[in-house]
Amino acid sequence: KIGNRAMLWGAVAGTIPDLDVFAKAVMDDMSALAFHRGISHSIFFAIVAAPILGKMVQQLYDSNLYQKKAYKIFVLSSLIGLLIFLNFIPVFIKGTISPVFSAIILTLSALVAWRMWKNYVSVPLDEVHASWKEWTSLFFWAIFTHPILDCFTTFGTQLFQPFSDYRVAFNVISVVDLGYTVPLLLCLMFASRIPKNKSKRKWINYAGLAISSAYMLFCFYHKTKVNQVFEDSFKKEGITYQRYMTTPTIFNNILWQGIVETEQEYYHAYYSIWDKTASLSKISKIEKNHQLLDNYKENRAVKILTWFSNNYYNVLQKTDGDLQVNDLRFGSLGDFDDAESYVFKFILKEKNGHLEGYESRNPKRANRAVFKKLWKRLKGI
Repeated sequence: KIGNRAMLWGAVAGTIPDLDVFAKAVMDDMSALAFHRGISHSIFFAIVAAPILGKMVQQLYDSNLYQKKAYKIFVLSSLIGLLIFLNFIPVFIKGTISPVFSAIILTLSALVAWRMWKNYVSVPLDEVHASWKEWTSLFFWAIFTHPILDCFTTFGTQLFQPFSDYRVAFNVISVVDLGYTVPLLLCLMFASRIPKNKSKRKWINYAGLAISSAYMLFCFYHKTKVNQVFEDSFKKEGITYQRYMTTPTIFNNILWQGIVETEQEYYHAYYSIWDKTASLSKISKIEKNHQLLDNYKENRAVKILTWFSNNYYNVLQKTDGDLQVNDLRFGSLGDFDDAESYVFKFILKEKNGHLEGYESRNPKRANRAVFKKLWKRLKGI
């Protein structure tokens, strides 16, 4: 009914929940960690925000403001400003600017500016006739499906805020998996080139959803298979465990890793769907060292870190006396004995008798050697 504007406003709405990443600019590390994928990723937020945003956009089009050139230039400037601001996302995450990311953002900004000036600012736009109910429906589904998809990753999504801080995590798909994203985006791109009154456009969109959904089903199948391999392997090894979790490694759904918890320690192992045998070839032991936090169980930072990691964490004593808490769900870029190799790690410093938590600012980079090793293991043994 509203053509490509539905894709545009859907993209805007789908981005809104992730704006919580900028909380790091005004919050301490522990507060930002607890806030991310919190209220903005909840069902409650989708229900409350959708009708408000729907009303605002309806009034925008009913007032005919969207046809005025001054408004178009404002939209173009805001979009370019947002793209340039995205250049600083690595600063919030890692504390440094990424030259490669900056080059991509600046190139994209230039292309967007040229296309929008040619096809948006300089031409009259079609009239838009959509009700508040229709706009509300668009915003609700765009916002709601974002956290639902996030639930299938490992990070954890506080879907039931503000009533519960339980983190939903099905551990089925990597937070970045092109196998899911690319077919959906390609179909959207193709559909956007087809007039809105053509039925072919609708079926291309359906095809994108069908392919991505089918891929997600394969991810569930992989998880079921990997879980069985872990259970059988630990039974064969005679190791009695309390619980375990499995999750795919970054960028793919072929190579999986698992963390198994016993009373005294954790065990970690990789398994590739392409392995020749349905068994774990190498199992690594990881010391818990939870006793290092015995005197700080009521500390705020400790509570947040144990909650965030779903209690899959170990603790290392650093040479300067600080404690390092590692979230084992995300594994390591190297050996688990190397403190700098952990993907998600946090430093606890004692100040005036209590601990303050900080996200580690010197993460070990995933260099070519790391990805080469990951690719080699992914191909199976």
